[in-house]
Amino acid sequence: MVSQRRYINVSVRTQLASLLLLALTAASSKAAAPRVLAVDVDGMIHPVTAEILSRAIQQAKEENAALLLVRLNTPGGLMDAMRESIEKIVAAPMPVVTFVAPSGARAASAGFFILEAGDVAAMAPGTNTGAAHPVLMGGEMDAIMKQKVENDAAASLRSIVAKRGRNSALAEKAIRESQSFTDKEALDNRLIELVANDDRDLLDKLDGREVTRLDGTRVVLHTRGATIEVYERNLRQKIMSAISDPNLALVLLVLGALGIYVEFSSPGLIVPGILGAIMALLGLSALSVLPINWLGAALLLLAFALFILEAKFATHGILGAGGALCMVLGAVMLIDSPVPEMRIHLSTAIALALPFSLITMLLLSLVLRARRNKVVTGSQGMIGEIGTAVTPLAPDGKIFVRGEYWNAVAPAPIAAGGRVRVIAIDRLKLTVEPIPQRNGAST
Repeated sequence: MVSQRRYINVSVRTQLASLLLLALTAASSKAAAPRVLAVDVDGMIHPVTAEILSRAIQQAKEENAALLLVRLNTPGGLMDAMRESIEKIVAAPMPVVTFVAPSGARAASAGFFILEAGDVAAMAPGTNTGAAHPVLMGGEMDAIMKQKVENDAAASLRSIVAKRGRNSALAEKAIRESQSFTDKEALDNRLIELVANDDRDLLDKLDGREVTRLDGTRVVLHTRGATIEVYERNLRQKIMSAISDPNLALVLLVLGALGIYVEFSSPGLIVPGILGAIMALLGLSALSVLPINWLGAALLLLAFALFILEAKFATHGILGAGGALCMVLGAVMLIDSPVPEMRIHLSTAIALALPFSLITMLLLSLVLRARRNKVVTGSQGMIGEIGTAVTPLAPDGKIFVRGEYWNAVAPAPIAAGGRVRVIAIDRLKLTVEPIPQRNGAST
């Protein structure tokens, strides 16, 4: 009986020890699971893009991430921002995987350069890339300048693609001939290494792959079962990324100008002035990184001038209509870019110009009309008022005007009860003149 109890106790202890060992093994495996930091590069590529990539790389380094996953969905953007982004990717202390996703996304123009900069380049089914011909913003290139820009961009891309073991000759055609490629074409022609359905499928296919970095070091990726953490942009990056759309930047600028004008028209409201200044500064900061066409800016200034003239002169809306037309043309021409996403849409320009022109002309007309009206307050408001002589004015006396008794002086004697008109005021004494009586009625 005793031996049987000892056997049961030993069996229970063995089972508990096994369960504890399994729990420790599972916890150890979970703790040892690799971590991957994913960062999204979507929309236009601009200076904030480079900042986002830099912060993401720093966070991945601090968290000892196995790799940085850069998810691309961009029509392109500014070349300087693209070069800075590539510098960050190439100098990253951990492997960087660039991935055009989700299905239907693209990495065009500057996005193609960033795709090829990754240690591993991948695309989701139904995506495309390429069309990386450089275009000079804000003007036309002559033949020599065009050749210089193309050669510089081609050399920059070849230096990266060749070291990655990809097809540098075909990649160069994306620059010189603006060729584009589907995910299958890019894979078959060695522009990318993988086609994956999603992030998890990509990490499974990356597991065990050896990556040779640009500095010659080799890294074996262990990504199966990795936990994916998404990089969270800070408030500044969220705001700047949102207003990088030139359409939204123009809306902020116009609303800001309107708010500032309302504050100057009606001092003391405070709220329109503060909000207007904030929106105007945000709009200007967003437009400052975009290629401005000065003809478009001049047309916008002309539009404001025509609105002011319409309120001052009675032209029956001719100047106002001209101002609205100038504002539409100026808004459409303000951003000089071959990329549609970087231009201001005609619908946005019309939607802004018509209400803004009407509101501006209305406010201006009210202000000018108020300035032309007779003053009804203060000392100047007494001029022209009609009163009654309380005492004889010979020449001094008292009168009753606007419900008050005033000391008054008249150039000619006025009997008590006579009607008088105020013609001047000196501190607390009024100068009045008699109102002639005709047929028993005052005039």
